Amino acid sequence: MNLSESDISRIIEMAWEDRTPFDAIQAQFNLSHENVVDLMRKNLKKKSFNSWRERVRGRKTKHSELRSFKVGRHHSYDQNKHK
Repeated sequence: MNLSESDISRIIEMAWEDRTPFDAIQAQFNLSHENVVDLMRKNLKKKSFNSWRERVRGRKTKHSELRSFKVGRHHSYDQNKHK
C-alpha cells in the first residue's frame, strides 16, 4: 500500500465522516474495510482509534449494506424553497 500523506489524511477524514460509507473509500483508494481499520489503527492514537471504532461499529451510514437508501444525500425539508 503506497499512499501519500495527503491520501492517508483524506482517508482518515472520510472514515470519521458519518455519511461516507466504507464503499466510497474502497472505490476511491481501493482499500477494504479491514484495510481502513488497519490504517486508522496505525495513524491514530490508541484512544482516538478506540473512539472511532466505537463510533462506526454498526453505524448504518458507514456500511452500505445496512443503509435504507442506496444513493443520495440528506436534504433539509426547506432546502431550495423560495420564500
